[in-house]
Formats: sequence, C-alpha cells, structure tokens
Amino acid sequence: MDDPHTDFQISLQNIEFIAPRVNKGIQFILVINGELKIETNSRFYHLEEKDFLVINRNQLYQVQGSESNSTLSLTISDAFMDHHYAEYRNRRFECYSREIDMGRDDMIQSIRRLLANVMVSHYRQEESYKIEIHGNICQILLILIRRFKEEGSVFERADTDNLRLSQMIDYMERNYEQLITLEKVAEKFYLSTGYLSRYFKQKVGMGFSRFLMNIRLKHSMKDLLYTSDSISQIAMNNGFPNSKSFSSLFKEVYGITPHAYREKHGIQKEDSIQSYSKEDAAMLIRSPEIVANLSSLLMEDQKSYSHTETRFDKLSINLSKPLSLKLNCPDHILNIGEIIELLKEDVQSQVLAVKQDLQLRYIGVHHLLSRTVIPPEVETDEAIATTSPYFNIDRALEFLKKHDLSLFVRIDYKDISRNEDHYFNKLAQFMRHCLQLYGEAFVKHWHVMFYEPYSTGVEAKELQRIYLRLHGVLKRFVESIHVGVYMPFSFRKEKTNDHHIWQLGYSEYIDFIGYSANQNEFIDFKEMVDDSFQLAKEYIKEKTIKMKWYLKKNHLEKPLHLVSWNTLSGNTRFTNGTFFRGALVLKNVLDIANDVESVGFWINTEVHEEGGRDQRFRMDGLELFHYFNGKRPAYFAMMFLKRLHGEVVAHGSDYVMTQNERGFQLLLMNCTIVNPYFSLEETILQKLNKDLRVTISGIQTGEYQIRKQVFDKEHGALYTKWWNFNSKHGMDAEIIDYIINSSRPSLELFDETIDGDWSFYSYLTSNAIHFFDIRKTY
Repeated sequence: MDDPHTDFQISLQNIEFIAPRVNKGIQFILVINGELKIETNSRFYHLEEKDFLVINRNQLYQVQGSESNSTLSLTISDAFMDHHYAEYRNRRFECYSREIDMGRDDMIQSIRRLLANVMVSHYRQEESYKIEIHGNICQILLILIRRFKEEGSVFERADTDNLRLSQMIDYMERNYEQLITLEKVAEKFYLSTGYLSRYFKQKVGMGFSRFLMNIRLKHSMKDLLYTSDSISQIAMNNGFPNSKSFSSLFKEVYGITPHAYREKHGIQKEDSIQSYSKEDAAMLIRSPEIVANLSSLLMEDQKSYSHTETRFDKLSINLSKPLSLKLNCPDHILNIGEIIELLKEDVQSQVLAVKQDLQLRYIGVHHLLSRTVIPPEVETDEAIATTSPYFNIDRALEFLKKHDLSLFVRIDYKDISRNEDHYFNKLAQFMRHCLQLYGEAFVKHWHVMFYEPYSTGVEAKELQRIYLRLHGVLKRFVESIHVGVYMPFSFRKEKTNDHHIWQLGYSEYIDFIGYSANQNEFIDFKEMVDDSFQLAKEYIKEKTIKMKWYLKKNHLEKPLHLVSWNTLSGNTRFTNGTFFRGALVLKNVLDIANDVESVGFWINTEVHEEGGRDQRFRMDGLELFHYFNGKRPAYFAMMFLKRLHGEVVAHGSDYVMTQNERGFQLLLMNCTIVNPYFSLEETILQKLNKDLRVTISGIQTGEYQIRKQVFDKEHGALYTKWWNFNSKHGMDAEIIDYIINSSRPSLELFDETIDGDWSFYSYLTSNAIHFFDIRKTY
C-alpha cells in the first residue's frame, strides 16, 4: 500500500519482476530477505539480505527477484526534494551498500535502521507515526545529501515532468538502436526541426544529436560488460554508424577505450536479463511476520551515524609525482626539574617509556648545583672520605649514560648572582668530577643554557659579563660542550628586548639559542569572543619564522631549541583537560620540524606544578604524563610523529603521507582553534568535526593490510575517561589502573585490494589524529 502522503511512497513487497522503466523521484530498495537483481542504465547489481540500493531520478532500471523475497521500497517525490533541496536537479547519489569505501560502515548501518524504522512506523500506524516517518526520512536524506552526492548527469537533470520532453526521451530510449534523426523526431511530435533543436538544448542542456549518442553510449556499456560481442557488433547493435565513432565518443566520455574498459571491468560479468515479457509482479505483503523480521533488522546493527551536522571535505592525493622530501623529527627535551628526580622509580619508568616511544635525546634540569642536588661536604676524621657530595647526582648521571641520554641544563642568572664566586668554583669542581668519572665523550653532548626571563631588571652589560664567565669556565674543561643563551623574543615587535640585545654581538661565544612560544600568551581568556583565537592558530610557526629572520639579519644563525611552549589550553586545569588538543600539538611540531633542533616537554603534571608553586596554574609547557603515570595527549601526538617514517610523498596543512619499505603511512589531522571554554559545549564542537573523503591514486596494485589508529577525545584522552569514572566516593588502584590502561588510541584492521584509485572515509572529531599504516602484503 502506498502512503497517502504524496511526498513518500512506502511499500513492503514480494518482487518477481519489474519491467524496464524510468524512475520518478529517489527510490530506496532494501532487501529484507531473499535476493534481487537490479539492472540500471549502465550496470548490474546483486542484492542479498540487508543490502540496499539508491536509484536516482530519471534513471532507467529493471528488477528481477528470487522466488521468495521481501523488499522494502521507499520513494521520495521530486516535488518534496525540489522544495527542500535547491540543488536536487543537479545532483545524483551513489549509494550501494555492498560497495562502500572504508570508513562508511556507520552511515550504511544508520540508513538501514532508519529505513526499517520507516517501515515499522508505516505499518503499526501508532499515534504520531506520520511525524516519525517524516523525521526518519529527513535523517536519511541528510546522510545521503551530505555524504553520497555526486554531480548529476544530464538524464537526471532533465525535466521529465514535462510530458512532451518525457515522451521524446522515452521514444529515443526505445528506438536508440534504429536510425533516428532530428527531422524524424520533429515530424513525429509535430514540431519544426529548428524549434526542436532549440527546445532540446534549452531543456536538457545539450544538443539533440549528442543526447542521442549518450543514450546509445549508456546502453552499449551493458553489452561491453555482459556479452562477448565484438566492439564493432556492439557499435552497430546500439545505433552507432561505425566502431570508430563509438570508440571516439566512449573515450571522450569515460577517458578509456571500450576495449580497455571491458578488460578492466570484465570480472563483473553477470548474465544480462534479456526477457522483458512479464509485467510488474510486485505483491504487497502485510503479514505481521514480515514486520517482525523488519524489527529484528533494527536490532542487529548497533552502530549509528549521527554526524550529518559536521562539515564534509575531500582530499585527493596523487602519488604519480611524489615529493620525495625528508621527514624531520626534532629531538625532545624532557624537563624533570632538579636532576635528583631521576632517583625516583616512577620518574625513571616514565623516562624509559618516553625513550622507547618518542624522540627523546635530552633530560632538562635546572638548579643543577643547588644544596639539595650537591650538598656541602661533611667534615670527617677519615683518612679517605667515605662520603661524597656527588653521591646522588652520580646515580642520576649513571642512569643517563646507561640509556644514552644527555643533559640540557638551564642555569639561571639568579642562581649565580646569589654568590657568584662560590657558584663558579662549585661548577668547576663538578665539571672536573664528571670528566674524571664519565669522560669527555659523555659530557661533550651536554647543552648548557644561560637563562634570564623577558621581564628582567638586570642590565645588559651584567648579563653579558656573567654569560661570558660561564662560557669560559665550561669551555675550559670541555671545548666541545654546547653553551648557549635563552633569547626572549617579542612576536609583535619582532625583536628581543634591550636587556638581551647584547647577544647579537657575541655570535662566536653562542653555540645555540633557546626560546619559548606559547599560544596562551596571545589570549585574554575572559573574552569569550576574541579574534586573537584565530590569530593564535599559526602563532608558534610564525614566531619561529620571525625569530629565524631576525637572527639571520643580525648574523646570529644558530641552532634553535624550543625549550618552552604550549598550545591553547585555557587558564584552568578543567579547560586544559576538557579541551582536547592532540592534533594541535602534533601540527605545531610538524610546522617547525625543519627549523628547530629540539622541542621541550615536562615529564608530568606533578613535577611541572611543583616547579611553579608561585603560579595557580601552569601554562608554560606541555606535560607527557599526568598523575599516576597516565599519558597525556602530547605523549600520543609525539608517538605518531616518531612512528611516521620514510620519505614524504605528499603533504598539506592537515595531512602527511610517507613511503617506506613496508608500504605507505598517512597521517590525518583535524586542527581546530577555538576558545577552550567552548569545549564544554558539545553542540559547538560538533560543528568543528570533519567527515573526510580521501582518494589516493598511484598506489601499486595489490593486496594491503590497513592498520588504522584513531586518537581523539574518546580514544586516548585521559581526562575523558577520568570524568566518566567520576565518583564522590573516590577511586582506588583498580579504577585508576583501568583508566590508565584503557586511555589510548584505538586500533582497527582492514584487508584491502587496491586496484586503481583507492577511496575511504574518516570521521575526525575536533583536533583528532588518524594514523594509517598501509602495508603491502606478499
């Protein structure tokens, strides 16, 4: 039975045969049980249980069913589509459930469920059933329009509601293999040839002869796929004057010769349905058993797709002309505060984890010569002292040497100025001790950075004097040790301040330069609407570029180390946790990967906040671990960078693709800059998500194993898990261990046969990272 509402035709049928006809509106055909064979203008479809197909407007099709089948048919009228979707006449929809690119399974399951809901509501006809049907159909159309639309063909755009035009096209469709001329059709429909030519061009957008050739062309596709006729026979059977004109037009339209097309698609051979003697034998089935079967279909698929509000983007990657660029992964500085933190077992385990998973090279420390690190010597009456002030620091240094790690020491002017002579004497004794125990090969890789902040009141000459003395003491012991300076740099003024400008004149005494870049510096978090949130988007990259130009202009081109930095985080621990920033962290490092030697991180939240007791909340750095050894987003973001290896063959603002000995790797990011306070509003974040269709051409034909990892707010974000297990009664070790062990990126595995262009879909939430390992199999 058809729905009395003329916008939608809904029926549950047993289909034996539907004769060839031109479809009106958009039709969904869902097989509940049994099988259907559907032939359209250009191809053949075999549908089994739970398969569905979308048939477009003006599309010629025919159907043959198995002896026993139950099929749901939903047709949505042209009038409804025209009223609600202005681009309807210029679009077609490619949606066949058995041929869906990787990443679209959720969409197909949702359409199945919505179609089943439509059917159940239609037959039960409970209160408000018409509203339920209308709502479900609108959801189906949103998915179809936003995820499966293509440019419409001239046949789909034609106005078949125009009776005269519809009759003409029907006549041409039925007699295309015969001799048809403009004069003959004009005479048949009582028109002049001139008027018919203009009328046809106006209504369908192309000339009469070309339209006729296209009809013949689409019918010839069927013979190419489903018969063994020669190219010449196919040309003659479909009304072409000769095989040459057929081949020329075919190649012009499809970009390939008929012979090559047949070779490429020959595996799709099926017997063509030639017998069109039967009329439609669609029988409506209303039995409760069929409706019950439909209800069970609703329960089978648990996943749902509800991302129709997100933006849809396309990414095309052509590997025929690879870039062949070298991928640079900067070394990492892991700041731990005072070096004796390394004596703690949990700190050591975190350091070793970072060493294994990330590009760790340096352990960053400050207050190297403090009394807690190197206590004063104890007076003793022993002939040979059995105690040493270096006992604790030696254990830490032995750990570093064993694991091939170097020191990155920050020496503050404030530490020296308390007692300058004492400090340098103590430094000299320490250097002598290290050379004696560990040798120059270990010590020469250390980096020592002289530090004084931007807001200093110390005069330039004083800073210059102290630095030169520091430089002299260190170089006297180890000439090849790296001694450098921290340079405060103003993004807006594009220069350093007056207290540090002396550095520009001492290039020969400076081995490297450390600097900081923090997007939070740009923001007034009290302003909920602030243009600076967008200005902060490229802040770290732009600051690095400006600084390099400034140094080059002043003849101070030295290796750069980004010792302190941060992405947008908000100014509370809560916003810092709820605002997922994984892609922002990775993108910022990728942006400057070729400009810096290293980037700095804090080892964990506890150490970071312990080092800044004067601040309510630290925003001057990124931590790799939270409390209780839980990995923060920066850890996983950098892990993906470490895993990405090989030559860069394609890249853009939000993706990188490499080629290596195993195959390819593809990194996708959805970088979104937004006020972190908006991270509390899911409706706002929903608009920032991205549904991406990726098409890659140029991959060698063959079998591949695809490993896909997803890192986003739901897969790897520690704070989300923590929040989900929130309890006023607290958490014990079991809960904490579960949160830590389950807070990691997800892993999916796919087997793919790649032959030609390979397309798939990825749904990236705000600041998500998707990592694909595309491995060739043998």
